[in-house]
Amino acid sequence: MFLRRVARPIMMMARLKETTGIVGLDVVPNAREVLIGLYTKTLEEIKGVPEDEGYRKAVESFTRHRLKVCREEEDWEAIEKSIGCGQVEELIEEAQDELKLVGHMNEWKPWGIPDDYDCEVIENDAPVPKHIPLHRPGPLPEEFYKTLEAVNTETLESIISSPKKGEPAITSSESESK
Repeated sequence: MFLRRVARPIMMMARLKETTGIVGLDVVPNAREVLIGLYTKTLEEIKGVPEDEGYRKAVESFTRHRLKVCREEEDWEAIEKSIGCGQVEELIEEAQDELKLVGHMNEWKPWGIPDDYDCEVIENDAPVPKHIPLHRPGPLPEEFYKTLEAVNTETLESIISSPKKGEPAITSSESESK
């Protein structure tokens, strides 16, 4: 009887998770500590990526946010609710995957393409099967080619100033001020 009165309030403070409800995903009793460790390690590893890269900025941003939540919240339910991206066990898997990806990115260095790198573009005009959607743009209007030619030959102003039937002439701000 005494044990029930003492133990019950302690058990009510931190509920134990019995199952994740996801086949193959076991409960991690110390999920908060695991997440803090993974997020801290990810923030250390991402320092190998140049500061101006979008990948680094994105990873640092969401990892710092999640680390902050894990440090502020003691309860796994509060962590799940605050982050809003699934159960803590799923967050652990995501953090492990991201840490692995950061290692690969540091190894591959996809941001290190030299300025003089020449990429060969291969066009294939083979017919596309009917069940595959066709994502090729149609031909451009003739006006586009005229404008492009005018830009290249610096006669754009002559094309702009000659209006079509029923259209007002476009004038530059310089001619209006004269």
